[in-house]
Amino acid sequence: MQIEQLLKAQVGYLAPEWERQAANLRDFWAEYNRSLEDPEGFWGEEARRFSWFQPFERVLEWNFPDHRWFLGGQTNIVYNALDRHAKGPTRNRVALLYLGEDGREQKLTYGELLDRVARFATALKALGVREGDRVIVYMPLTPEGIIAMLACARIGAVHSVVYAGLGVAALRERIQDAGARVVVAGDVSYRRGKPVDLASIVLQATQGLDVHVVWFSRSKAVPEGPRHSDFNALLWGHKPEAGAVPLDSEHPLFILYTSGSTGKPKGVVHVHGGYMVGVAYHLRTFFDVKEDEVFWATSDIGWIVGHSYIVYAPLLLGITSVLREGAPDYPDPSALWGAVERYRVNVMFTAPTAVRMFMKYGPEWPARHDLSSLRLLAVAGEPLNPEAWRWAHTHLMDEGRRGFVVDNWWQTELGGPTLGTPLTLEARPGFVGVPLPGVEAKVVDAEGKEVPPGRGGLLVLGRPFPHMMRTIWGD
Repeated sequence: MQIEQLLKAQVGYLAPEWERQAANLRDFWAEYNRSLEDPEGFWGEEARRFSWFQPFERVLEWNFPDHRWFLGGQTNIVYNALDRHAKGPTRNRVALLYLGEDGREQKLTYGELLDRVARFATALKALGVREGDRVIVYMPLTPEGIIAMLACARIGAVHSVVYAGLGVAALRERIQDAGARVVVAGDVSYRRGKPVDLASIVLQATQGLDVHVVWFSRSKAVPEGPRHSDFNALLWGHKPEAGAVPLDSEHPLFILYTSGSTGKPKGVVHVHGGYMVGVAYHLRTFFDVKEDEVFWATSDIGWIVGHSYIVYAPLLLGITSVLREGAPDYPDPSALWGAVERYRVNVMFTAPTAVRMFMKYGPEWPARHDLSSLRLLAVAGEPLNPEAWRWAHTHLMDEGRRGFVVDNWWQTELGGPTLGTPLTLEARPGFVGVPLPGVEAKVVDAEGKEVPPGRGGLLVLGRPFPHMMRTIWGD
Protein backbone atom coordinates (compact mmCIF):
# COMPACT_ATOMS: atom_id res chain seq x y z
CA MET A 1 0.00 0.00 0.00
CA GLN A 2 2.99 2.31 0.49
CA ILE A 3 3.75 2.46 -3.23
CA GLU A 4 0.09 3.23 -3.96
CA GLN A 5 0.05 6.18 -1.56
CA LEU A 6 3.38 7.46 -2.85
CA LEU A 7 2.37 7.29 -6.50
CA LYS A 8 -1.06 8.78 -5.84
CA ALA A 9 0.68 11.77 -4.33
CA GLN A 10 2.93 12.12 -7.37
CA VAL A 11 0.32 11.61 -10.07
CA GLY A 12 -2.54 13.66 -8.73
CA TYR A 13 -6.24 13.24 -8.21
CA LEU A 14 -8.54 10.79 -9.89
CA ALA A 15 -10.26 11.70 -13.12
CA PRO A 16 -13.92 12.80 -12.93
CA GLU A 17 -16.42 10.24 -11.74
CA TRP A 18 -18.13 10.05 -15.14
CA GLU A 19 -14.88 9.06 -16.80
CA ARG A 20 -14.06 6.43 -14.20
CA GLN A 21 -17.49 4.88 -14.62
CA ALA A 22 -17.07 4.79 -18.42
CA ALA A 23 -13.63 3.20 -18.33
CA ASN A 24 -12.94 -0.49 -18.87
CA LEU A 25 -10.60 -0.33 -15.87
CA ARG A 26 -12.44 1.68 -13.24
CA ASP A 27 -10.33 1.09 -10.14
CA PHE A 28 -6.72 1.14 -11.25
CA TRP A 29 -5.18 0.70 -7.81
CA ALA A 30 -7.26 -2.32 -6.94
CA GLU A 31 -6.26 -3.90 -10.25
CA TYR A 32 -2.59 -3.05 -9.78
CA ASN A 33 -2.43 -4.43 -6.25
CA ARG A 34 -4.21 -7.62 -7.28
CA SER A 35 -1.74 -8.15 -10.15
CA LEU A 36 1.21 -8.09 -7.75
CA GLU A 37 -0.38 -9.94 -4.84
CA ASP A 38 -1.75 -12.79 -6.94
CA PRO A 39 -0.05 -12.71 -10.36
CA GLU A 40 -0.99 -16.28 -11.21
CA GLY A 41 -4.67 -15.72 -10.44
CA PHE A 42 -4.62 -12.36 -12.19
CA TRP A 43 -2.99 -13.47 -15.45
CA GLY A 44 -4.74 -16.85 -15.41
CA GLU A 45 -8.06 -15.02 -15.41
CA GLU A 46 -6.95 -12.89 -18.36
CA ALA A 47 -5.72 -15.94 -20.27
CA ARG A 48 -9.09 -17.66 -19.94
CA ARG A 49 -10.66 -14.92 -22.04
CA PHE A 50 -9.12 -16.71 -25.03
CA SER A 51 -9.53 -20.07 -26.71
CA TRP A 52 -7.11 -22.87 -25.86
CA PHE A 53 -6.87 -26.11 -27.79
CA GLN A 54 -5.54 -27.58 -24.57
CA PRO A 55 -6.00 -25.76 -21.24
CA PHE A 56 -2.88 -24.68 -19.39
CA GLU A 57 -2.01 -26.49 -16.17
CA ARG A 58 0.15 -23.83 -14.50
CA VAL A 59 0.20 -20.09 -15.02
CA LEU A 60 3.86 -19.29 -14.26
CA GLU A 61 7.23 -20.95 -13.89
CA TRP A 62 9.93 -18.46 -12.97
CA ASN A 63 13.55 -19.52 -12.61
CA PHE A 64 15.42 -16.25 -12.74
CA PRO A 65 16.01 -14.95 -15.36
CA ASP A 66 13.87 -17.41 -17.32
CA HIS A 67 10.08 -17.29 -17.16
CA ARG A 68 7.41 -19.40 -18.85
CA TRP A 69 3.67 -18.79 -18.84
CA PHE A 70 0.55 -20.92 -19.19
CA LEU A 71 2.47 -24.19 -19.06
CA GLY A 72 0.93 -27.17 -20.76
CA GLY A 73 -1.49 -25.00 -22.70
CA GLN A 74 -1.86 -25.12 -26.45
CA THR A 75 -3.21 -22.18 -28.41
CA ASN A 76 -2.60 -20.16 -31.57
CA ILE A 77 -2.71 -16.38 -31.53
CA VAL A 78 -4.17 -16.27 -35.06
CA TYR A 79 -7.05 -18.55 -34.11
CA ASN A 80 -7.89 -16.09 -31.35
CA ALA A 81 -7.36 -13.05 -33.59
CA LEU A 82 -9.33 -14.29 -36.62
CA ASP A 83 -11.17 -17.64 -36.44
CA ARG A 84 -12.82 -16.81 -33.13
CA HIS A 85 -14.30 -13.60 -34.56
CA ALA A 86 -14.99 -14.81 -38.09
CA LYS A 87 -17.25 -17.55 -36.73
CA GLY A 88 -19.45 -15.16 -34.80
CA PRO A 89 -21.39 -11.92 -35.25
CA THR A 90 -18.17 -9.97 -35.84
CA ARG A 91 -17.49 -11.85 -39.11
CA ASN A 92 -18.59 -8.84 -41.16
CA ARG A 93 -16.98 -6.20 -38.94
CA VAL A 94 -14.06 -4.38 -40.57
CA ALA A 95 -10.81 -5.78 -39.18
CA LEU A 96 -8.31 -3.74 -41.19
CA LEU A 97 -8.90 -0.33 -42.69
CA TYR A 98 -6.02 0.54 -45.02
CA LEU A 99 -5.45 4.10 -46.24
CA GLY A 100 -3.02 5.15 -48.94
CA GLU A 101 -1.43 8.58 -49.22
CA ASP A 102 -3.42 9.15 -52.41
CA GLY A 103 -6.76 8.64 -50.68
CA ARG A 104 -7.23 5.00 -51.66
CA GLU A 105 -8.82 2.80 -49.06
CA GLN A 106 -9.26 -0.92 -48.59
CA LYS A 107 -11.46 -2.56 -45.99
CA LEU A 108 -11.11 -6.20 -44.97
CA THR A 109 -13.68 -7.76 -42.67
CA TYR A 110 -12.74 -10.49 -40.21
CA GLY A 111 -14.18 -13.08 -42.59
CA GLU A 112 -12.26 -11.71 -45.57
CA LEU A 113 -9.02 -11.40 -43.64
CA LEU A 114 -9.28 -14.98 -42.35
CA ASP A 115 -9.83 -16.21 -45.91
CA ARG A 116 -6.72 -14.44 -47.20
CA VAL A 117 -4.55 -15.44 -44.27
CA ALA A 118 -5.57 -19.10 -44.65
CA ARG A 119 -4.85 -18.95 -48.40
CA PHE A 120 -1.39 -17.47 -47.92
CA ALA A 121 -0.66 -19.91 -45.09
CA THR A 122 -1.50 -22.74 -47.50
CA ALA A 123 0.85 -21.15 -50.04
CA LEU A 124 3.68 -20.94 -47.51
CA LYS A 125 3.22 -24.63 -46.76
CA ALA A 126 3.40 -25.34 -50.48
CA LEU A 127 6.77 -23.54 -50.51
CA GLY A 128 7.98 -25.92 -47.81
CA VAL A 129 7.58 -23.66 -44.79
CA ARG A 130 6.99 -25.74 -41.68
CA GLU A 131 6.41 -25.20 -37.98
CA GLY A 132 9.39 -23.41 -36.45
CA ASP A 133 10.79 -22.14 -39.77
CA ARG A 134 11.62 -18.43 -39.96
CA VAL A 135 10.19 -16.07 -42.56
CA ILE A 136 11.44 -12.53 -43.11
CA VAL A 137 8.76 -9.92 -43.93
CA TYR A 138 10.16 -6.81 -45.66
CA MET A 139 6.96 -5.07 -46.67
CA PRO A 140 5.41 -1.62 -46.88
CA LEU A 141 2.59 -0.79 -44.49
CA THR A 142 -0.17 -2.61 -46.38
CA PRO A 143 -2.70 -5.36 -45.58
CA GLU A 144 -0.47 -7.78 -47.49
CA GLY A 145 2.31 -7.32 -44.93
CA ILE A 146 -0.10 -8.14 -42.13
CA ILE A 147 -1.48 -11.12 -44.05
CA ALA A 148 2.07 -12.46 -44.35
CA MET A 149 2.66 -12.10 -40.61
CA LEU A 150 -0.58 -13.82 -39.66
CA ALA A 151 -0.11 -16.60 -42.21
CA CYS A 152 3.26 -17.45 -40.69
CA ALA A 153 1.89 -17.56 -37.15
CA ARG A 154 -1.11 -19.61 -38.30
CA ILE A 155 1.11 -22.55 -39.29
CA GLY A 156 3.64 -22.13 -36.47
CA ALA A 157 6.32 -20.43 -38.56
CA VAL A 158 8.19 -17.57 -36.90
CA HIS A 159 7.96 -14.23 -38.65
CA SER A 160 10.62 -11.56 -38.43
CA VAL A 161 9.49 -8.23 -39.82
CA VAL A 162 12.24 -5.91 -41.01
CA TYR A 163 11.25 -2.28 -41.40
CA ALA A 164 11.01 -1.52 -45.12
CA GLY A 165 13.48 1.32 -45.09
CA LEU A 166 16.47 -0.42 -43.57
CA GLY A 167 19.25 -0.99 -46.08
CA VAL A 168 20.99 -3.94 -47.68
CA ALA A 169 23.39 -4.76 -44.84
CA ALA A 170 20.68 -4.60 -42.15
CA LEU A 171 18.29 -6.81 -44.11
CA ARG A 172 20.95 -9.36 -45.02
CA GLU A 173 22.21 -9.55 -41.44
CA ARG A 174 18.71 -10.29 -40.17
CA ILE A 175 18.03 -12.90 -42.84
CA GLN A 176 21.21 -14.72 -41.90
CA ASP A 177 20.85 -14.41 -38.14
CA ALA A 178 17.28 -15.72 -38.21
CA GLY A 179 18.18 -18.51 -40.64
CA ALA A 180 15.16 -17.58 -42.77
CA ARG A 181 13.95 -19.85 -45.57
CA VAL A 182 11.59 -17.35 -47.19
CA VAL A 183 11.56 -13.56 -47.62
CA VAL A 184 8.21 -11.87 -48.32
CA ALA A 185 9.06 -8.50 -49.86
CA GLY A 186 7.49 -5.50 -51.53
CA ASP A 187 9.06 -3.99 -54.63
CA VAL A 188 8.18 -0.41 -53.63
CA SER A 189 6.68 1.61 -50.84
CA TYR A 190 5.15 5.05 -51.28
CA ARG A 191 6.04 8.21 -49.39
CA ARG A 192 5.12 11.78 -50.23
CA GLY A 193 3.63 10.63 -53.49
CA LYS A 194 6.77 8.96 -54.78
CA PRO A 195 7.74 5.29 -55.02
CA VAL A 196 10.62 4.19 -52.79
CA ASP A 197 12.62 1.35 -54.28
CA LEU A 198 12.74 -1.77 -52.12
CA ALA A 199 13.38 -4.38 -54.82
CA SER A 200 17.03 -3.51 -55.37
CA ILE A 201 17.66 -3.70 -51.61
CA VAL A 202 16.09 -7.17 -51.45
CA LEU A 203 17.98 -8.46 -54.50
CA GLN A 204 21.32 -7.32 -53.09
CA ALA A 205 20.55 -8.57 -49.58
CA THR A 206 19.58 -12.05 -50.78
CA GLN A 207 22.35 -12.47 -53.34
CA GLY A 208 24.02 -15.85 -52.80
CA LEU A 209 21.65 -16.85 -49.98
CA ASP A 210 19.49 -19.97 -50.05
CA VAL A 211 16.14 -18.21 -49.69
CA HIS A 212 12.92 -18.02 -51.67
CA VAL A 213 11.58 -14.50 -52.31
CA VAL A 214 7.84 -13.85 -52.55
CA TRP A 215 7.26 -10.49 -54.27
CA PHE A 216 4.36 -8.15 -53.55
CA SER A 217 4.66 -6.12 -56.74
CA ARG A 218 2.99 -2.75 -57.28
CA SER A 219 5.38 -0.96 -59.60
CA LYS A 220 7.46 -3.15 -61.85
CA ALA A 221 8.09 -6.67 -62.98
CA VAL A 222 9.89 -8.74 -60.38
CA PRO A 223 12.42 -11.50 -61.05
CA GLU A 224 11.22 -14.86 -62.30
CA GLY A 225 12.65 -18.28 -61.63
CA PRO A 226 12.50 -21.13 -59.15
CA ARG A 227 13.52 -18.90 -56.22
CA HIS A 228 10.95 -16.17 -56.91
CA SER A 229 7.15 -16.11 -56.62
CA ASP A 230 4.42 -13.50 -56.96
CA PHE A 231 2.48 -12.73 -53.78
CA ASN A 232 -0.94 -12.40 -55.37
CA ALA A 233 -0.45 -15.44 -57.59
CA LEU A 234 0.35 -17.50 -54.50
CA LEU A 235 -2.48 -15.97 -52.51
CA TRP A 236 -5.22 -16.58 -55.06
CA GLY A 237 -3.70 -19.76 -56.41
CA HIS A 238 -4.33 -21.64 -53.17
CA LYS A 239 -7.44 -22.54 -51.25
CA PRO A 240 -7.93 -21.41 -47.62
CA GLU A 241 -7.14 -24.88 -46.32
CA ALA A 242 -4.46 -24.18 -43.72
CA GLY A 243 -5.97 -24.28 -40.26
CA ALA A 244 -4.53 -22.70 -37.14
CA VAL A 245 -1.98 -25.17 -35.79
CA PRO A 246 -2.26 -25.92 -32.04
CA LEU A 247 0.99 -24.68 -30.54
CA ASP A 248 2.56 -24.78 -27.12
CA SER A 249 1.98 -21.54 -25.28
CA GLU A 250 5.73 -20.90 -25.34
CA HIS A 251 6.12 -21.53 -29.08
CA PRO A 252 7.96 -18.56 -30.68
CA LEU A 253 5.62 -16.15 -32.46
CA PHE A 254 8.12 -13.67 -33.86
CA ILE A 255 11.66 -12.39 -33.78
CA LEU A 256 11.96 -8.62 -33.86
CA TYR A 257 15.42 -7.13 -34.07
CA THR A 258 16.34 -4.13 -31.97
CA SER A 259 17.82 -1.17 -33.80
CA GLY A 260 21.42 -2.06 -33.03
CA SER A 261 22.14 1.40 -31.60
CA THR A 262 24.17 -0.18 -28.78
CA GLY A 263 25.84 -2.93 -30.82
CA LYS A 264 24.78 -5.80 -33.04
CA PRO A 265 20.98 -5.96 -33.51
CA LYS A 266 19.45 -8.44 -31.10
CA GLY A 267 16.59 -10.73 -32.12
CA VAL A 268 13.99 -10.35 -29.38
CA VAL A 269 11.71 -13.41 -29.18
CA HIS A 270 8.04 -13.23 -28.20
CA VAL A 271 5.73 -16.23 -27.92
CA HIS A 272 2.12 -17.10 -28.76
CA GLY A 273 0.53 -17.44 -25.33
CA GLY A 274 1.95 -14.79 -23.04
CA TYR A 275 2.24 -12.12 -25.72
CA MET A 276 -1.39 -12.70 -26.71
CA VAL A 277 -2.65 -12.32 -23.16
CA GLY A 278 -0.57 -9.26 -22.28
CA VAL A 279 -0.96 -7.05 -25.34
CA ALA A 280 -4.72 -7.61 -25.47
CA TYR A 281 -5.04 -6.83 -21.75
CA HIS A 282 -3.39 -3.43 -22.17
CA LEU A 283 -5.41 -2.50 -25.25
CA ARG A 284 -8.57 -3.17 -23.27
CA THR A 285 -7.46 -1.51 -20.02
CA PHE A 286 -4.73 1.08 -20.61
CA PHE A 287 -5.94 2.17 -24.06
CA ASP A 288 -9.52 1.57 -22.89
CA VAL A 289 -10.73 0.40 -26.31
CA LYS A 290 -14.33 -0.82 -26.51
CA GLU A 291 -15.46 -3.63 -28.83
CA ASP A 292 -17.22 -1.42 -31.38
CA GLU A 293 -14.51 1.25 -31.61
CA VAL A 294 -11.92 2.24 -34.21
CA PHE A 295 -8.27 2.21 -33.10
CA TRP A 296 -5.36 3.78 -34.97
CA ALA A 297 -1.70 3.22 -34.13
CA THR A 298 0.30 5.44 -36.48
CA SER A 299 3.37 3.21 -36.35
CA ASP A 300 4.66 0.63 -38.85
CA ILE A 301 4.61 -3.16 -38.72
CA GLY A 302 8.42 -3.02 -38.68
CA TRP A 303 8.37 -1.91 -35.05
CA ILE A 304 7.00 -3.45 -31.85
CA VAL A 305 4.17 -0.91 -31.67
CA GLY A 306 3.01 -2.09 -35.08
CA HIS A 307 3.19 -5.75 -34.05
CA SER A 308 1.29 -5.20 -30.83
CA TYR A 309 -1.14 -2.41 -31.70
CA ILE A 310 -1.66 -2.38 -35.46
CA VAL A 311 -1.83 -6.16 -35.85
CA TYR A 312 -2.28 -8.47 -32.90
CA ALA A 313 -4.07 -6.73 -30.02
CA PRO A 314 -6.79 -5.01 -32.11
CA LEU A 315 -7.57 -8.28 -33.89
CA LEU A 316 -7.59 -10.19 -30.61
CA LEU A 317 -10.25 -7.79 -29.30
CA GLY A 318 -12.25 -7.94 -32.53
CA ILE A 319 -12.10 -4.21 -33.26
CA THR A 320 -11.21 -2.16 -36.36
CA SER A 321 -7.52 -1.29 -36.78
CA VAL A 322 -6.45 1.56 -39.08
CA LEU A 323 -3.17 1.55 -41.00
CA ARG A 324 -1.97 4.31 -43.31
CA GLU A 325 1.00 4.07 -45.65
CA GLY A 326 3.12 7.16 -46.16
CA ALA A 327 3.84 10.43 -44.40
CA PRO A 328 1.27 11.68 -41.86
CA ASP A 329 1.52 15.27 -43.18
CA TYR A 330 1.07 14.42 -46.86
CA PRO A 331 -0.57 15.70 -49.03
CA ASP A 332 -1.09 18.41 -46.40
CA PRO A 333 -0.83 18.75 -42.60
CA SER A 334 -4.52 17.99 -42.11
CA ALA A 335 -4.36 14.55 -43.79
CA LEU A 336 -4.29 12.64 -40.52
CA TRP A 337 -7.11 14.64 -38.96
CA GLY A 338 -9.25 14.29 -42.05
CA ALA A 339 -8.99 10.53 -41.68
CA VAL A 340 -9.90 10.73 -37.99
CA GLU A 341 -13.06 12.63 -38.93
CA ARG A 342 -13.94 10.41 -41.91
CA TYR A 343 -13.56 7.11 -40.11
CA ARG A 344 -14.61 8.29 -36.63
CA VAL A 345 -11.42 7.13 -34.92
CA ASN A 346 -11.91 6.77 -31.16
CA VAL A 347 -8.44 6.04 -29.82
CA MET A 348 -5.11 6.94 -31.41
CA PHE A 349 -1.57 5.87 -30.51
CA THR A 350 1.23 8.02 -31.91
CA ALA A 351 4.73 9.31 -31.15
CA PRO A 352 5.94 12.55 -29.54
CA THR A 353 7.76 13.33 -32.80
CA ALA A 354 4.41 13.37 -34.61
CA VAL A 355 2.83 15.64 -31.99
CA ARG A 356 5.75 18.07 -32.25
CA MET A 357 5.44 18.04 -36.04
CA PHE A 358 1.77 19.01 -35.82
CA MET A 359 2.66 21.70 -33.28
CA LYS A 360 5.02 23.19 -35.86
CA TYR A 361 2.24 23.37 -38.47
CA GLY A 362 -0.14 25.01 -36.03
CA PRO A 363 -3.60 24.31 -34.54
CA GLU A 364 -5.48 25.54 -37.60
CA TRP A 365 -4.92 22.21 -39.38
CA PRO A 366 -6.67 19.91 -36.88
CA ALA A 367 -9.26 22.66 -36.35
CA ARG A 368 -10.45 22.10 -39.93
CA HIS A 369 -11.91 18.73 -38.96
CA ASP A 370 -14.46 17.29 -36.57
CA LEU A 371 -12.40 15.35 -34.02
CA SER A 372 -15.29 14.73 -31.66
CA SER A 373 -14.93 10.94 -31.97
CA LEU A 374 -11.35 11.02 -30.65
CA ARG A 375 -11.45 10.53 -26.89
CA LEU A 376 -7.98 9.21 -26.09
CA LEU A 377 -4.54 10.00 -27.51
CA ALA A 378 -1.75 7.77 -26.22
CA VAL A 379 1.84 8.79 -26.92
CA ALA A 380 5.04 6.75 -26.61
CA GLY A 381 8.37 6.10 -28.28
CA GLU A 382 10.45 8.81 -26.61
CA PRO A 383 9.89 11.33 -23.81
CA LEU A 384 6.73 13.40 -24.27
CA ASN A 385 7.82 16.93 -23.40
CA PRO A 386 5.33 19.06 -21.42
CA GLU A 387 4.88 21.55 -24.29
CA ALA A 388 3.78 18.79 -26.68
CA TRP A 389 1.43 17.33 -24.06
CA ARG A 390 -0.19 20.69 -23.44
CA TRP A 391 -0.58 21.39 -27.17
CA ALA A 392 -2.31 18.05 -27.76
CA HIS A 393 -4.42 18.49 -24.63
CA THR A 394 -5.51 21.95 -25.81
CA HIS A 395 -5.94 21.58 -29.54
CA LEU A 396 -6.73 17.90 -30.04
CA MET A 397 -8.70 17.21 -26.86
CA ASP A 398 -10.36 20.60 -26.41
CA GLU A 399 -8.62 21.39 -23.11
CA GLY A 400 -9.54 17.93 -21.84
CA ARG A 401 -13.26 18.46 -22.30
CA ARG A 402 -13.48 15.79 -24.99
CA GLY A 403 -10.82 13.32 -23.90
CA PHE A 404 -7.34 12.66 -22.60
CA VAL A 405 -3.69 12.65 -23.62
CA VAL A 406 -1.77 9.87 -21.86
CA ASP A 407 1.91 9.03 -21.91
CA ASN A 408 3.36 5.53 -21.73
CA TRP A 409 6.75 3.82 -21.87
CA TRP A 410 7.87 0.40 -23.07
CA GLN A 411 10.19 -1.16 -25.62
CA THR A 412 10.66 -4.10 -27.97
CA GLU A 413 11.66 -6.40 -25.14
CA LEU A 414 8.50 -5.65 -23.13
CA GLY A 415 5.78 -6.12 -25.76
CA GLY A 416 3.26 -3.65 -24.33
CA PRO A 417 2.80 -0.61 -22.06
CA THR A 418 4.86 -0.92 -18.89
CA LEU A 419 4.75 2.55 -17.32
CA GLY A 420 1.97 4.98 -18.11
CA THR A 421 -0.88 7.19 -16.98
CA PRO A 422 -4.20 5.29 -17.07
CA LEU A 423 -7.04 7.58 -18.08
CA THR A 424 -8.64 7.34 -14.64
CA LEU A 425 -5.60 9.07 -13.13
CA GLU A 426 -4.80 12.70 -13.74
CA ALA A 427 -1.93 13.20 -16.17
CA ARG A 428 1.01 15.35 -15.19
CA PRO A 429 3.00 16.86 -18.08
CA GLY A 430 6.56 15.54 -18.21
CA PHE A 431 5.73 12.53 -16.02
CA VAL A 432 5.14 9.23 -17.77
CA GLY A 433 2.96 7.84 -14.99
CA VAL A 434 3.02 4.75 -12.81
CA PRO A 435 3.87 1.05 -13.17
CA LEU A 436 0.99 -0.68 -14.90
CA PRO A 437 -0.63 -3.93 -13.67
CA GLY A 438 1.87 -6.77 -13.52
CA VAL A 439 4.84 -4.41 -13.38
CA GLU A 440 7.05 -4.10 -10.33
CA ALA A 441 9.28 -1.10 -11.00
CA LYS A 442 12.03 0.53 -8.97
CA VAL A 443 14.67 3.20 -9.50
CA VAL A 444 18.09 2.21 -8.17
CA ASP A 445 21.60 3.65 -8.07
CA ALA A 446 24.68 2.11 -9.66
CA GLU A 447 25.03 -0.29 -6.71
CA GLY A 448 21.46 -1.49 -7.05
CA LYS A 449 20.12 0.35 -4.00
CA GLU A 450 16.68 1.91 -4.33
CA VAL A 451 16.79 5.72 -4.41
CA PRO A 452 14.23 8.04 -2.78
CA PRO A 453 11.64 10.00 -4.79
CA GLY A 454 13.05 12.94 -6.73
CA ARG A 455 16.44 11.34 -7.39
CA GLY A 456 17.43 9.88 -10.73
CA GLY A 457 18.85 6.42 -11.30
CA LEU A 458 18.37 3.20 -13.23
CA LEU A 459 14.94 1.78 -13.93
CA VAL A 460 14.63 -1.85 -12.80
CA LEU A 461 11.73 -4.22 -13.39
CA GLY A 462 11.56 -6.70 -10.54
CA ARG A 463 9.39 -9.46 -11.98
CA PRO A 464 8.32 -10.80 -15.38
CA PHE A 465 4.91 -10.45 -16.99
CA PRO A 466 3.45 -12.64 -19.75
CA HIS A 467 4.25 -10.37 -22.70
CA MET A 468 7.87 -9.80 -21.72
CA MET A 469 10.49 -11.23 -24.12
CA ARG A 470 11.63 -14.81 -23.61
CA THR A 471 15.15 -14.75 -25.04
CA ILE A 472 17.46 -13.37 -27.73
CA TRP A 473 17.36 -15.51 -30.88
CA GLY A 474 20.52 -17.62 -31.17
CA ASP A 475 22.06 -16.14 -28.03
